[in-house]
Amino acid sequence: MAIKAFGKNPSGEELDRVKLSPNYNNDIFNNLHDTPMMTSESPMIKQIWRFMNKPAETAPPKELPSVRTDLKNIKEENPVIVWFGHSSYFIRVNGKNILIDPVFSGHASPFSFFAKSFPGSNVYSVEDMPPIDILIITHDHYDHMDYETITKLKSKTSLVCTSLGIGTTLNYWGFDKNKIIEFDWWNEKQIDENIFLAAAPARHFSGRSLSRYKTLWSSFVLKSGNYSFYIGADSGYDTHFKEIGDKYGPFDIAMLETGQYNEDWRYIHMMPEQAIQAAIDLKTKVLLPVHWAKFALALHPWDEPIKRVAAKAKELKVPLTTPMIGEPIIIDKLYPQEQWWQSVS
Repeated sequence: MAIKAFGKNPSGEELDRVKLSPNYNNDIFNNLHDTPMMTSESPMIKQIWRFMNKPAETAPPKELPSVRTDLKNIKEENPVIVWFGHSSYFIRVNGKNILIDPVFSGHASPFSFFAKSFPGSNVYSVEDMPPIDILIITHDHYDHMDYETITKLKSKTSLVCTSLGIGTTLNYWGFDKNKIIEFDWWNEKQIDENIFLAAAPARHFSGRSLSRYKTLWSSFVLKSGNYSFYIGADSGYDTHFKEIGDKYGPFDIAMLETGQYNEDWRYIHMMPEQAIQAAIDLKTKVLLPVHWAKFALALHPWDEPIKRVAAKAKELKVPLTTPMIGEPIIIDKLYPQEQWWQSVS
């Protein structure tokens, strides 16, 4: 199963199509600006040693609290968002069920013993999901595109919308090509009368094995009726946030990564304070911090991201919502703001 989880890179006709992208040069996809993976000159062996010996505070000292929301029986007319920890969340809008980057296997790697989820953070499963109208996969990293979860969702998913090149792996995993739409940056698609979707740049990278940059990484813009959502993928801070805000904003809510950062890889993952500036650039009414509270993929304390982002949001007067895992957000009605992490630390 681990080998199957590695997926496949585009080849043949699929690779020919990928090569037509203006973002594909020298046999790889490229960021808008020069984006070094690492800024540190410390030896790789030293970095690996640090990750194999993470400080204890990278994980919570006890089980995380959560809320059980019946996703199959949401009656609210306004859009509802339910966050599952890290970058997985569910959006119910105008009768449509949309699921983003679900990881319900309990680990963010091809091996169950590595990058395990925090106790209490993996309380939702595929069985809890209603029929999914649109499954959005922003990029192919294991903490966003989980083999066990994605394959279990296959029978209840009507359409997958993802970044260019990822369809090769989805087809390898048994998905019908006719149910997959791949997006290049700035591609737009009116999915139906209620759902508009566009892919937008992110500053990151891709790869499920030793090869990198063979598939694209994207953020997404979702519009439905009078509501607008920014589905932020992993991204370092850059000028694209303002460009997206100018083109598609303002947004009712933006989901932006705020965790799993390090100064050594600051160009591919934002620092928490930069996420606040990105929210301002995007012209969003509310920020939902994601990419934290499920996996220890960096060396910072597990709750440092939310503390830092909350402090900066207060300073710059950016509205923030901080739900527990599973606690619903109701657009224009309910934005949870309890500092629940304080009861864990």
